[in-house]
Amino acid sequence: MRASLIQIAVDPDESIDSRRRRVAALVREQRDADLVILPELWPVGAFAYESFADEAESLDGPTFREMSKAASDAGVWLHAGSIVERAEDGQAPEGQTPYGQAPDGTLYNTSLVLSPAGELVRTYRKIHRFGFDKGEATLMGAGDELVTVPLSETTLGLATCYDLRFPELFRGLVDAGAETLVVPAGWPARRRAHWTLLARARAVENQAYVLACATAGTHAGVEQSGHSIVVDPWGEVLAEAGTVEEVLTVDLDPGTVATTRERFPALKDRRLGLKTPTAIR
Repeated sequence: MRASLIQIAVDPDESIDSRRRRVAALVREQRDADLVILPELWPVGAFAYESFADEAESLDGPTFREMSKAASDAGVWLHAGSIVERAEDGQAPEGQTPYGQAPDGTLYNTSLVLSPAGELVRTYRKIHRFGFDKGEATLMGAGDELVTVPLSETTLGLATCYDLRFPELFRGLVDAGAETLVVPAGWPARRRAHWTLLARARAVENQAYVLACATAGTHAGVEQSGHSIVVDPWGEVLAEAGTVEEVLTVDLDPGTVATTRERFPALKDRRLGLKTPTAIR
């Protein structure tokens, strides 16, 4: 399986419409790939909090329309990164929790996965919102659903940026059948060491591929890490980008996941339901 991670540089002087068209052209150039991945919130910028409400869109909005056509033209599975979703219409892809359960107008950091026919087949609302008591954490609702995407070669498990710090989410994805963990992000440069460390840790502990696609450039004055990375189930880095916009293309052997889990069956030794320590009195 060939995967292409497109590390988008977010230029604050570039209009969002122009960026959508430019990214669509980059997706079309990946016709030799099976799976193409874009970063988190690349249309607006992950730290452009003041623009979230104004630039929020529906699942069938302008980003979806541009990416749908690009995926169809290239004939690829496309993880289109994430958008600021305004949940208003109560609709969801078949098999997922209806968005009507959320209050009208709620914003979410929502990833879109499109088929080679350009159809929206899965969405994932980011579960862990970054910012503590400000920023994304106060402006957006939290997702509450683990999402996997079965492809013919592998099963994807979806996460987004700050999710990378919460290993229990990834364990849940593996329990749901995930073999390839996809993590779009807008990760700040000042914590780049954490980015690569955590990507490798999630690969090792879950014996899965990790495809982590970050942004380059600057979001609202916050320098981005770049360094999109592909890690194999043994924790080896197969490819890593630099700090500028680039496309990282890697050929993966989906059978490596099963082989690794069979030869080093650590996941079978998990012990769940352990008792809480008794307090000393």
